[in-house]
Amino acid sequence: MKLNFDINSIKTPCYVVDETLLERNLKILKKVSLTSGCKILLAQKAFSMFSLYPLIAQYLDGTAASGLFEARLGFENMGKETHVFSAAYCEGEIDELFKICDHIVFNSFSEWEKYRAKAMKSRKKFGIRINPQHSTQTHAIYDPCSKGSRLGVTAQNFRSDLLEGISGLHFHTLCEQNSDALASTLAAIEKNFGKFLPQMKWINFGGGHYITHHSYDINMLITCIKNFRKKYNLDVYLEPGEAVALNAGFLVGTVLDVVNNDLDIAILDVSAACHMPDVLEMPYTPTILGASSSGKKQYLYRLAGATCLAGDIIGDYTFDTPLKTGDKIVFSDMAIYTMVKNNTFNGTKLPSIAVADAQGNIKIVKEFGYNDFKQRLS
Repeated sequence: MKLNFDINSIKTPCYVVDETLLERNLKILKKVSLTSGCKILLAQKAFSMFSLYPLIAQYLDGTAASGLFEARLGFENMGKETHVFSAAYCEGEIDELFKICDHIVFNSFSEWEKYRAKAMKSRKKFGIRINPQHSTQTHAIYDPCSKGSRLGVTAQNFRSDLLEGISGLHFHTLCEQNSDALASTLAAIEKNFGKFLPQMKWINFGGGHYITHHSYDINMLITCIKNFRKKYNLDVYLEPGEAVALNAGFLVGTVLDVVNNDLDIAILDVSAACHMPDVLEMPYTPTILGASSSGKKQYLYRLAGATCLAGDIIGDYTFDTPLKTGDKIVFSDMAIYTMVKNNTFNGTKLPSIAVADAQGNIKIVKEFGYNDFKQRLS
């Protein structure tokens, strides 16, 4: 991949989102929406760069939130539909959610009973999250259908006697998956919850749809949506997060030092633990421009952060030329699950956030310093 901007002009560490690449994804999602008749929301848990919400709002129908703060962010900065789901709501926050959200999804019927009287007065749209108990992935930490999952109501626990006021169902079971996983999940939903669908007005297919990935079968997705809408006369929502900003962002870092212990280790001003936690959680090895993670180049280095965590390891890579102090390293696909999950462990500085326009001009949107670290503490 050829970058549209000059990395040498960037003070690191810094996230850079390429507006052209972001808009490419948004155009694909808009086409899916128009062709299938569904509505697509930005799942802010993956990408919450609100300075770009005016651009995103030109293509998507609103935002999906996991709690009050995300809901406020979407409501204040996108200004379109605002949806929220939480595994449980805090009593002190529910009134504000009823005010700013269009759709509120409950994780259990006990929570629905708890807030139903107040909810009905708000005249918003309410849903129940369901668990089809149909796993289609291998990442247990991200599988809401795993045994003992707290997310969603199973068919055994579904309360048909408490559906007054409930107009929709919500499920979220996918993670970076193709439309065949959605198709098999919809079959499980029809099997387990099909008899309740005629009573509903809308259904949310959740996220995890890898729609903007080059291998994704968009035609199958569109067929799934059209068939479901026609069969049950339902409005269909999708709330992808990764697909919105997939491959549209970069994390630029600098080599601080190179040490040796059985192999050469480059210590960066970028940390797996602080700046890209999914490297340790998933785990996965991010792509680096000009480097190989499969040993295809001559010079091998282990890339690591500067924190005290022994396991702050990004991965082993090979390069065409030796690394030296001051060299820039560019990680790709760093818009999603980075800014929203990063932290200041060890007092590590948060990367700046920047945007690159179509001409390659870099605009620093936000910089972080000592006070950002201090204000999180007491």
